[in-house]
Parts: sequence; structure tokens; C-alpha cells
Amino acid sequence: MKINIVFLGTGSSIPTAKRNHPGILLQYGAEQILIDCGEGIQRQFRIEGLNPCNITRILITHWHGDHVLGIPGLLQTLVHNNYNKKLFIYGPRGTKKYMEVMMQMFIFHGRLDIKIEEVEGRFLDARDFYIDAAPMKHNIEANAYAFVEKDKLRIKKDVLKKKKISNSPELKSLLLGKDAKIGSIILKAKESTYLQKGKKIAIVLDTLMNENVIKIAKDSSLLICESSFSKDEEDKAEEYFHLTAEQAAAIAEKANAEQLILVHLSQRYDKSESKILAEAKKVFPKTRIAHDFMKLEI
Repeated sequence: MKINIVFLGTGSSIPTAKRNHPGILLQYGAEQILIDCGEGIQRQFRIEGLNPCNITRILITHWHGDHVLGIPGLLQTLVHNNYNKKLFIYGPRGTKKYMEVMMQMFIFHGRLDIKIEEVEGRFLDARDFYIDAAPMKHNIEANAYAFVEKDKLRIKKDVLKKKKISNSPELKSLLLGKDAKIGSIILKAKESTYLQKGKKIAIVLDTLMNENVIKIAKDSSLLICESSFSKDEEDKAEEYFHLTAEQAAAIAEKANAEQLILVHLSQRYDKSESKILAEAKKVFPKTRIAHDFMKLEI
């Protein structure tokens, strides 16, 4: 199954004409998972032709305004459009308190079925995927997340061709790791199947370098990482608890990621993105900078 990523907002604390506040949509089967919900995100949905009522879960990395101020408007839109699912909202410690305060600040017409969880470690284990959360080193409580598709048994097509077997209900046994009998033919599961490695998407936003960031990004098919500052301003990055482009690339290299996408660029680099990209690619060549409405299929 394909994992689709839509970058709805790739800027940082101050939006620009090119970059909205942070927001990333991960699509996997029936799941539509929004990572962070900056101001204006629901309008980004409309511009891209996406229906916000398809959202199933929201992952909040931390509670700075540029990452969460789009939540009230999004929830009100869901109410007006008769959203009829349970909406799961996950975040670091303090999320329940902040959500309660936010809901008290606005008058909502109608009701939503919302379940709020403060998470760390593996907090969701579904049939085909799981999601991990790891605390980051920011100036408030913060999480990074990893969406991991589970490994799957696949049937070797060359074996079926050799045995002259087409589709058969009995083949389902192979996918369960059991031998299958089709007429007089017995297919051994070990000989007729292979393990397809699941894909992993790691999302690391506002943080300083720390041990958990390498762990959460380990062996990822795609690492989406903040890159708020250039190497020249490493002191400023540390002062504000952020990463440089070079540090983001070092994370990708140490974590053995397949590719790196940089997000959360400061407005100061709006006309000098090439500098950020060059610094990162020097350390990790398979690096790109995301832009609003950029799409990826993994």
C-alpha cells in the first residue's frame, strides 16, 4: 500500500507568501493523519482540493502557536460539515490541558467526538501499521513521530507461474505463514513467500540534537526534519532549540535514512534556500527542501 505525503505548510513561526505554518498530511489507506495544524491549514486543504472531513488523526509535535493555532478553525469546520467519526488527537505531555483551555476560548456550535491522548513510545498499533512517539529536546514538551508500515508476507509470483497456479482462495494460507494445498499441489510457505519490508516515515520538528532523534529516524524510508537555521547561525539555533540544515543532514546520515526532506525553514532564507540545501547535501546528498503543496508517494 502506498504512503502519500502532502506538505500543507513548510514554514516556521512567521509565515511567508510562499510558506504557510507547519502542517503535513500522511495518507495511508483509510487513514488521513495530520501532523501539526498551523494557522491557515484548513484553507491549504481547500486549495489542494482535499476534504478535511477525511482526517482521522492529528499528531501534535508541540504546543507553540505556529504548530497548533489552526486547530480551533479546523474543528469548527468539521462540526459544520457533520463530521461523524471519532477524531483522535495525540501530543506530548500537557496536550489534554492545552486542548481544554483552547476549547474554552471559543464557542463551538455542535459537538465532536474527540479522544485526546498524551503519548510516548508506541501508542498506536493497527493491523497494517504502528506509530511511535519520542520526546524531543525543545524549550517546551515536544514529540517526534514515526509512522511504520508493518512487514508483510508476499507470495512469489515465479513459484505460482512454475506450478501453473492462478488465483485460489487457498493461497491465503501462505500469507499467514502456513502451507497451502491446491489440488494435489502443496506449496510450502517458506519456499513460496518472501517478507516485504514495510516503509517508515519519521517526522522530526522543533528540537535540538538528542539521542532520541536518531532512534526515531533509524532506518526510515523518509525523514522529514526541521531545518530552521543555516550553519552560520548554529549558536542562534541552539539558543532557540532548533536544528541547522547540517544537523538535520547528520541525523539522516547517522540514522541510515533513505532520503531527507527539509521543512520549517525560517523566513530569513526565503530568498536563499539554495544555501540551506547545499549545507545539507554536503553531508547527506539525498536531500530536498519541501515547498507548500509538494506531494510524495512512498
